[in-house]
Amino acid sequence: MKPYDLPEAMLFDLDGTLFRTETLLKEVHRRVFATLREEGLYLAPEPPVERLLGSLGMLLEHIWQKVMPDGSQAAQDRANELLLQYELEELENGRGELYEGVPEVLGELKSRGVRLFVASNGLESYVKEVPRLRGIGDLFEGFYSAGEYATRSKVELVRLLLEQSGAKSAWMVGDRHSDVEAGKGNGLFTVGCDYAGFRREGELDGADVRIARFSELLDLVRGVGI
Repeated sequence: MKPYDLPEAMLFDLDGTLFRTETLLKEVHRRVFATLREEGLYLAPEPPVERLLGSLGMLLEHIWQKVMPDGSQAAQDRANELLLQYELEELENGRGELYEGVPEVLGELKSRGVRLFVASNGLESYVKEVPRLRGIGDLFEGFYSAGEYATRSKVELVRLLLEQSGAKSAWMVGDRHSDVEAGKGNGLFTVGCDYAGFRREGELDGADVRIARFSELLDLVRGVGI
């Protein structure tokens, strides 16, 4: 693998990059639609969970438009509330796993002086609680989410992160087109994570490099001779 210049910072998407979201979301999805049915807000058949997994990386409002386009605004608003509630409950109960090697790789990057950040289009509580509850929260300098900063795109979120952190060079690491777009839109080197399994064809087109396992990030870093 070709060596690359070591960045001052690395920016990580959360779902499908650090966190194996399907290990949490399948049960959460079931609970959300069971509650919507109980409350009479959505009586159509439960959409397949793959539709929700395939929407990760979008802004939340766009997710529900794709997952249940036939749902009322009230149903979509309630789904937002339930999604966060059930995600946090299931996380507290121990459901949901990081990808293999994530703690070790992040720990080594931090020990080498790389500043670590999360940049996600998710809700603030979720983006902060997943790393905390899975024991990697202290490795990050900051957590940036569309939910907290009300950004309208990942490009805008990453621009804000760079401005506030003062980082002069960074890599954007993620599994979605929005991550590649956010990196390219801010002049960053982009690493496409090609292991999540629920992305669309062409999702990572344009990434500078792709990795098939999270641990391959260290292959890139070690190639610069630090």
